[in-house]
Amino acid sequence: MYTGAPIAMFKKIRNDKATKTSRTPRISKSQAQKFLARVPEQNVFLCNDGNTFRDIKELKDALATMSDQTFRYHSNEVKKDFSKWVRDVVGDENLAVNLETAPDREQAAKIVEERCTLLVSKSG
Repeated sequence: MYTGAPIAMFKKIRNDKATKTSRTPRISKSQAQKFLARVPEQNVFLCNDGNTFRDIKELKDALATMSDQTFRYHSNEVKKDFSKWVRDVVGDENLAVNLETAPDREQAAKIVEERCTLLVSKSG
């Protein structure tokens, strides 16, 4: 199980919305379905507040309500647990890069919500 263990520090990427938009690759229906799918049980994200995330929809819902303290525990200058899980387990590099740059819980929640909306629209 993924426990949000410390990870190597990632290079900071500019938080430039125009750059992010221009780098967004096209998403196929099968990719969207893959990114939205539940991960294998051994790869669920165990949050330090007791929540468990099995897919990015659950991550989206949790980010909307989790405490800022919990968010900072998993996402700070040293640890980027949410983006690492999205990259390594879910496989969505675009979402992972954008989560790395989120300055706070509210922005991270918005990033994941927007990505989920896009993926749902492509998966149907």
